[in-house]
Amino acid sequence: MKTTLAFIVAIIGAPWVSGVSDPKTVAPQPPCCREGLPPAKYSEKSLYSLKPIWTSDVGREVKLEVLRGRPQVIALFFTSCEHSCPLVVADLKAIDKALPAGLREKVDFLLVSIDPERDTPEVLRAFRAKHELPTERWTLLRGNAEATRQLAEMVGFNYQPGSPTQYAHSLLISIMDESGVVVFQQVGLGRPTDDAIASLLRIMKTH
Repeated sequence: MKTTLAFIVAIIGAPWVSGVSDPKTVAPQPPCCREGLPPAKYSEKSLYSLKPIWTSDVGREVKLEVLRGRPQVIALFFTSCEHSCPLVVADLKAIDKALPAGLREKVDFLLVSIDPERDTPEVLRAFRAKHELPTERWTLLRGNAEATRQLAEMVGFNYQPGSPTQYAHSLLISIMDESGVVVFQQVGLGRPTDDAIASLLRIMKTH
């Protein structure tokens, strides 16, 4: 009887691992996989007023409004870009690196493909890995052609096919506040990060 009781106590007292994931081993998820805020009314200037569904590099289908509640540093790009897009990503990473430590964990980054036909979730995922984009704060999305064009128009980004696999496009980084309204834009490549950081600081102070 004592042996049986000891066995039961040992089972109850032992950590139960079957079917339960250790939180430390769960793979990190991008911002689009966080639990979103409740639906809200958005101004016409808000990117979160857009209705299309987007697909992330982890395969999740979302609306842009799932990102509401945190500032977003956003750029449109395509993964097979042979010239400027890698430099745009480098500029985004420079902004990320320049963020004060207390602010960095409160700002997210968003890359949206202008080449949804070729930029599948698998291709976006490979791009994330190649450029070492932190999963926890960087979202990569693709949508259909109409959704992409609509988003580009709202942020003032111009693009058009330049060859069968390349696009001529703007060099533009935008920052939107927690409600999805663009409050700052940086045109060109290799610009100092001071103005972008100042914009993010203003957002955090006013919200």
